[in-house]
Amino acid sequence: MKYDVVVIGSGPGGYVAAIRCSQLGMKTAIIERYNTLGGTCLNVGCIPSKALLDSSEHFHNATHTFKTHGIDVGSLKLNMKQMIARKTDVVTQNVSGIDYLMKKNKIEVHHGHGTIKTKNTIDVKAEDGTVTTIETDKMIIATGSKPTTPASFNYDKNRVITSTEALNIDKLPKRMVVIGGGVIGLELGSVFARLGTEVEVVEYMDRILIGTDKDCARELQKTMKRNLGVKFHTGHMVTGVEGGKTSVIVKAKKKDKEDTIEIKADYCLIAIGRRPYTDNLGLENVGIKTDDKGRIEVDHHLKTSVDTIYAIGDVIKGAMLAHKAEEEGVFVAEIMAGQIPHIDYNLIPGVVYTWPEVSNVGITEEVAKEKGIKIKVGKFPFKALGRARASMDVDGLVKVIADEATDEVLGVHIVGARAADMIMEAVALMEFKASAEDISRICHPHPTYTEAIKEAALAATDNRPIHM
Repeated sequence: MKYDVVVIGSGPGGYVAAIRCSQLGMKTAIIERYNTLGGTCLNVGCIPSKALLDSSEHFHNATHTFKTHGIDVGSLKLNMKQMIARKTDVVTQNVSGIDYLMKKNKIEVHHGHGTIKTKNTIDVKAEDGTVTTIETDKMIIATGSKPTTPASFNYDKNRVITSTEALNIDKLPKRMVVIGGGVIGLELGSVFARLGTEVEVVEYMDRILIGTDKDCARELQKTMKRNLGVKFHTGHMVTGVEGGKTSVIVKAKKKDKEDTIEIKADYCLIAIGRRPYTDNLGLENVGIKTDDKGRIEVDHHLKTSVDTIYAIGDVIKGAMLAHKAEEEGVFVAEIMAGQIPHIDYNLIPGVVYTWPEVSNVGITEEVAKEKGIKIKVGKFPFKALGRARASMDVDGLVKVIADEATDEVLGVHIVGARAADMIMEAVALMEFKASAEDISRICHPHPTYTEAIKEAALAATDNRPIHM
C-alpha cells in the first residue's frame, strides 16, 4: 500500500487534515488505534462532555428555576442511566458521521497502532497482532493527548478516575473531589454538582482557570459556589490519594503552611492537564525531537526535524484545543500542496462550557502588563442586560481590552450565558483589526446578550456605556 499522505490519529486534527489532503488531490490514508474514529474529542472528550453538560443543566433548571418561570413539574427524578445512554448515542452519531466523511472523501482507514519505522514507512499493528507496513511520501502525526496521572495519585480507574471514566458513571455519587481547577475539572465538576453531588475542587494555584482573565475566573468561581454549592480549595497541594473499593480519601496541604485537609468522597477526578500521546510511536526511529514536556518540535510550517513528517494538535506546542488542531490540519495539507496558508494563534478562541460559560480571545490584562502594552479596559455586567434578566441568566460580564493609543481591540473576555457563541463576534472583528469604537458603532439587535459586547466597547472607548 502506497499513499501520498498518511495521517496517524483520527481526532479533529487528524480527520480534518485527511479530508483537506484528499480535497487537494492527494491519495490519503488515516491510521486509528481504536475501533472508532474521532479521537478523544468525539469519543471521550468534547462531544460526550457537552452532552452531559446540557442534560445536567436541564435537570438543574427544572429543579431550581422552572417554578419561577411558572412551570410546575411535580416531583423530579434523575435517570442517570438514561442520561449516560443519551450521551453514548450522541457519540455514536458523531462517530458515524466521521466514517461517512472518510468514505465520501475516498480516504482509506487502517485500524491499529501506528509506529513510524522510516521517514516513508509506518507499521500498523492490528488488534489480532498482525502487522501491515504502509508506504507514504509524507505523514502527519495527529495522535493527540492523554490525561496526566501522576503515580502518587494512585490512578486506578475505579475510584480514582480521569475524565474518561467520569463520562460513564451511571450512579450519582454523593461526593466527588476534583483535583485541578482547569477547564476539564470545572466542566465535569459542574455536571455532577448540578445533579446533586457535593463537589470539592482542589487547585494548586491561588485561583482557578490559570491563563484566563482574572475577573472572569473570579466571577465563575463565585457563581459555581453560589449556584451549585461547589467548594474550592485554592492554593492547596495534594499530598496523597488513597482509593478503596467504594470510596477515596484525598489529603491536601495549604501551600507554605502546615494547614491540611482530608476529604473522603465516592470518587476523585484527576484533572490536572493532559500530556502529548506519542507512546510507541517510533519517534526515535527517525530522530524526531521532543521538548521537556514531550511535545514534538516543529518549524513554522509544522514540519518536524524529518522533512517528510509533520505534526499537529495536542502533540505540539500550544493550547490543547480541537479547533486549533483542525486549523493546523488544514494548514499542513495546504502547505504540502504548495499553498501559503496562515494561522493567527493569538485569535484562536478558548471556551469553558460551564454555566455561565467562559470564553476569551486575544491577550489578558496580565499579559499586556508583562509586555508593557498600555491598554484601556471596558467592562459591562450581564445583570444590566434586559435579555439576561428575561432569561434569569444575570451572572457574568464582558471585558474589552483595547490599545490605549490606537484603540485596536487586543482582547475580549466573556463570562455569561452563550459566551461560547458570543466570542466569535470578537474573533471576526479582531481578525480585521477592529477598534473598540468600531464595535461600539455596530448596531446590535435588542434584546440580546451580544449587546454586552457593544456596551463594554463603549466603556473601553471613552467610558460611556449606555445602560450602566
